[in-house]
Amino acid sequence: MRHTLTPGDGTLHGHFSPDFAPVLTVEPGDTVTYRTLDCWWSAGPYPGGTHRDRPRVPQHQPDHGHALIGPVAVRGARAGQTLAVRIDAVIPATWGTTVAGGWPSSFNQRYGVEQDGVVHSWELDPVTMTGRNQHGHTVALRPFMGVLGMPPAEPGRHSTIPPRACGGNLDCKDLTAGSTLLLPITVDGALFSVGDGHAAQGDGEVGGTAIECPMDEVTLTFDVRDDFPVTGPVARIADAWLTQGVGASLDDATFMALDSMLTLMQRLHGLSRPDAVALASVTVDVRVTQIVNQTVGAHAVLRDDALRWPGH
Repeated sequence: MRHTLTPGDGTLHGHFSPDFAPVLTVEPGDTVTYRTLDCWWSAGPYPGGTHRDRPRVPQHQPDHGHALIGPVAVRGARAGQTLAVRIDAVIPATWGTTVAGGWPSSFNQRYGVEQDGVVHSWELDPVTMTGRNQHGHTVALRPFMGVLGMPPAEPGRHSTIPPRACGGNLDCKDLTAGSTLLLPITVDGALFSVGDGHAAQGDGEVGGTAIECPMDEVTLTFDVRDDFPVTGPVARIADAWLTQGVGASLDDATFMALDSMLTLMQRLHGLSRPDAVALASVTVDVRVTQIVNQTVGAHAVLRDDALRWPGH
């Protein structure tokens, strides 16, 4: 079955919560096509002035985080299982915005830009996959969703800003169309939400924002797996496996990502733990996912061509 969700009173929300009722319940194997707002709940392109002067949709409230669509329940999903989210399509709208500096944060303080900020307004071309800002800078687009995830099991409302083991504000630029994201299910039904479209972003998201944009189409296919337990985000991306860690420090995030990668290598190839560590040291790349979302992220990547396995 195929379903469609668009922004509106019944679908938009600015927090994660296990108490939110699902706006849609799907069967495993069903596909949902979304249209999403940008992270700031913008009603249209950046009009000039500061980024706070932007027009916003009427559903926005001052205490809201990212503009999310959902939640979607997956029938039969239970806490402790794994949610598989296949990313079939991510197509940006024709405009986006990048903000850098001009607000107090630990990273802006280190850069020396707490007081002075800029806004780059981008025209996006989903056909040529290029973006051009008002200064004439042109970049290649590689669209993905910044927020993909489920609420923590604890009752109440939870911020959309920090990433968690169950997903959320992962900001991993490799989760493009064609990837499949695996997440540990925290609540019965899964209650999955998506938002925070990025037309392009570098690893680290060092300024705090990417090219933040609405998405004209985000198509996701859901499944539930009992045969592939995970403790944090794991993804099958183009020609590689990716494991992600989140934590209070980059050390914590990195070792969480590596622990997941070592476990994955053991599972897929029957390795001992020491053998997995030895081969990971030779073949696995560790990258900084993002450093700007309260809880930082790192990911480990094992490319298919990095290592030949016996019999392959």
